[in-house]
Amino acid sequence: MNVIADQAAPRFAIIGCGLIGRKRLQSLDARQLRVACDLDVNRAEALVTAAGYGRATSDVKDALHDSTVAAVIVSTLNNSLAPIAREAIKAGKHVLIEKPAGVSVAEIDELMALSAENGVQVRIGYNHRFHPALLQARALVGAGALGPLMFLRGRYGHGGRIGYDREWRANPKLSGGGELIDQGVHLIDLARWFLGDFTSVEGHVATYYWDMPVDDNAFLSLRTATGQTAWLHVSCSEWKNLFSLEIYGRDGKLQIDGLGGSYGAERLTHYKMLPQMGPPETTAWDYPGGDNSWALEMQAFLEDIQQMRTPIPGLKEARAALEVVEKIYQSSGFPRP
Repeated sequence: MNVIADQAAPRFAIIGCGLIGRKRLQSLDARQLRVACDLDVNRAEALVTAAGYGRATSDVKDALHDSTVAAVIVSTLNNSLAPIAREAIKAGKHVLIEKPAGVSVAEIDELMALSAENGVQVRIGYNHRFHPALLQARALVGAGALGPLMFLRGRYGHGGRIGYDREWRANPKLSGGGELIDQGVHLIDLARWFLGDFTSVEGHVATYYWDMPVDDNAFLSLRTATGQTAWLHVSCSEWKNLFSLEIYGRDGKLQIDGLGGSYGAERLTHYKMLPQMGPPETTAWDYPGGDNSWALEMQAFLEDIQQMRTPIPGLKEARAALEVVEKIYQSSGFPRP
């Protein structure tokens, strides 16, 4: 599903033309691309060739100060996300920043102040919220299908690949951390989406398998002010890719399995508690189509811009996730960049 471009549609610069930059281009009408920017100009040129529109550059300032650009997608390594977003905001551009949007709460606080000062919209790329099973789960919870929520259990992991411990994600100066700041922030964001703010943060990170100075597993227990709990585990020693999110209420349970692709077919199952208890009434929905979350997220960003609407998830949500990350790293004694 591509967003349809018209004369009023904002034109974009994409900063960072790797896998995620290419995914973002696919969620736009190609005519919306004005500038593709990457330190490796060949990758920027490849993106322009794929779009059939725009121009390539390796100069970030050139891309950000292009007068035809209204919005910027920042899809770089973690340590560059906030610095580039900061300059984009100062240039008066709306910004979509890939998660985690920065490597510290302090970076997010700076972006929040700048975005308010410059009157621009800043969305954070938490595309998991736009997966169909999660959208339907959210609607069911909102309709009261589970009754009062009690707790949530989430697991997310992959098995890495040969040389994974020598890639940029294993370098804390580039990544800001390991598995917790990588896949972990997705689970933290989803847990907060369903349960609300967490006032108690406990857990730890560890490096069990990979030869790297960052974590390959993280275990979290998060609680709200009213005692609802999220128990989360993220891992890059999962071996078989896994996504599982279970949401428990007094009247039933929702279970989301898979994200498509290597994570398996996406499915939502509703287990409805019966008055007599015993085996629940079970309803399941399968989502065999391709991953539409990127396109839906981009549509939401375009609406943010057109309506001057505060994006959700935005910087507030990014800050909440990174606050949890910082507390867990600190309590585990892991170095911060």
